[in-house]
Amino acid sequence: MNPTARTAVALSLSLLAAGSQAADWSDTYIGFRTGNKFAEPFGSNDIKKNIFNLSHVSGYKYGTNFFNVDYLMSDNKDPAFAGADSGAREVYIVYRHTLDAEKVLGTPFKFGPLRGWGLTGGFDVNTKDDAGYNSKKQMLVLGPTVFVDVPGFLNVSVLWLRESNAPYNTFSGTGVSRYTYKTHPMLTAAWGIPLGSTGLSFEGFMNWIAAKGTNEFGGPTKAETNIDMQLMYDVGALYGNKGQFKVGLEYQYWRNKFGNPTTAVGAGAGPGATAKTPMIRAEYHF
Repeated sequence: MNPTARTAVALSLSLLAAGSQAADWSDTYIGFRTGNKFAEPFGSNDIKKNIFNLSHVSGYKYGTNFFNVDYLMSDNKDPAFAGADSGAREVYIVYRHTLDAEKVLGTPFKFGPLRGWGLTGGFDVNTKDDAGYNSKKQMLVLGPTVFVDVPGFLNVSVLWLRESNAPYNTFSGTGVSRYTYKTHPMLTAAWGIPLGSTGLSFEGFMNWIAAKGTNEFGGPTKAETNIDMQLMYDVGALYGNKGQFKVGLEYQYWRNKFGNPTTAVGAGAGPGATAKTPMIRAEYHF
């Protein structure tokens, strides 16, 4: 893991530890998922990746925290450098904090299918070592969230994104100074809905992200769709530890990944910018 990745992980774990100390409730888990139909813009669309994650969600007096770090290991179809037999490595970190308006203001809110609303802020950070782009993404997010009244949870947000990147191209041996894209909106939803008493739950997220202007090389960007959904089974309940160990199937549809156009425009990203990826997934909850 490179120094930037180590620093990002250390910072995120510090935030996680600080949030846990003040939590009224929390759920922390490690997970693993794998699939062989991942894709990368400008590259192959049949990449195998093994992904380990550490996730944490907690609630406190005024709202909730969510943290996730993925460590993604590609096969050599997404090489670590030009001609490498080894695959790329990536760390991707997400943090979100949601203030619950009812808890902050002391005024109940319930309207139709909605049980509340709040304000969400946070960040995404990634670092990747690969044969071409070597992403160093930084992104701040902020916007309103509504809580839909369903079993489990369904939260829908409209967030404004302030994103920048500073890639380094190993083919040309040149880097790009940190470039900030046009501020742009994202419609996002996250859910975890138990399916009765079956032990199954339907979980996942959906992001629709508007185009973010031109990229750092002057090319076009496109609106991005990322849907990641899982059907998970609570194996732990079979031996008296409900919610401790889950296994399931996951599917991700990601079009125009990171804003790169799937339909080539000039030097466009081409078909590698869309992935349709089935996976198997397992989680262990502490």
